[in-house]
Amino acid sequence: MAFVSLADFEAYAKENLPKFTWEFIEGGADECITRDENISAYKKIHLRPRFLRDMSVVDTRTTIQGSEISFPVCIGPTGFHCLCWPDGEQSTAKAAQAMNICYVTSTFSTCSFEDIVAGAPNGLRWFQLYIQRDKQITKQMIQKVESLGYKALVITVDTPTLGNRLHDHRNRFSLPVSVSLKNLHVAIEATENTESLLPVSNIDPSTCWKDLAWIRSITQMPIILKGILTREDAELAIIHNVQGILVSNHGGRQLDTVPATINALTEVVNAVQGRMEVYLDGGIRTGTDVLKALALGARCIFLGRPVLWGLTYKGEEGVLQVLNLLKKEFSRSMSLTGCRSISEIKQDLVQFSRL
Repeated sequence: MAFVSLADFEAYAKENLPKFTWEFIEGGADECITRDENISAYKKIHLRPRFLRDMSVVDTRTTIQGSEISFPVCIGPTGFHCLCWPDGEQSTAKAAQAMNICYVTSTFSTCSFEDIVAGAPNGLRWFQLYIQRDKQITKQMIQKVESLGYKALVITVDTPTLGNRLHDHRNRFSLPVSVSLKNLHVAIEATENTESLLPVSNIDPSTCWKDLAWIRSITQMPIILKGILTREDAELAIIHNVQGILVSNHGGRQLDTVPATINALTEVVNAVQGRMEVYLDGGIRTGTDVLKALALGARCIFLGRPVLWGLTYKGEEGVLQVLNLLKKEFSRSMSLTGCRSISEIKQDLVQFSRL
């Protein structure tokens, strides 16, 4: 079977994963409006190519927080990789290392931090944090990953409670006995907010801006806030001296009818005015999507569901195939629009459809 687009990996994963796992991965909140618009919004953005520019050499390299990556696509934090492949996050980290891109390990990873580092000792790793009710657990996780060489802390800010994910309610989704959290040792129980059995009840709903000072007091890692969608919160992020913003709506899994991330990006970028790096996740399915995100001000994008599709297909090799496919598409898109390097990708490359 020839896999020539990310949609091919999606179809394979849908066919081969258990129904309740597939619906957990693909599901969004409520009517899934935001989940779907994350993808469809890119189709309303047109490219304005320039020609006769000598495209014999195209350089896809860039940097994030000072570290060079081979192209501006990294692996975003998704949980429970062992649902898709026996070696889970370890395979994902190996693929990221092979591609020379960043892998963001989730709080809800199903491989230990130590095993992830052992599998990809030279990889660029960031850690995604859900701040826990028990601050000691939070502190221990931060200090553990920092001691293991993680280079940044990505704090998810959009989950004071879990979104209303209807498929998970219907399926009574819970982790199989064979899959467990290796870095977060908390009781997993159903709460009034969800009928599914997931470790979300331990996320601290009282977390607020002042808590960032405490986080900063216990780590030297740069802090990136994941989930910012508005100018107002971007301006507060600047005031609180964080080092980056990841424009994200949690793949449409939290609050339905918030904007697609590509539509929220410009507002955040305009508020930041270059004072920190801005990244994006959600809805990236082609190399031209990546190009459009960069043209609108993203430093790089973070890939979510497609990584899990590749992992389901062939573990590390499947993730590598997904990433290589996207890199080829992105490089081709740069060539066809007259962009020889990342620095040449500017806002005048795109226009929004009037339809």
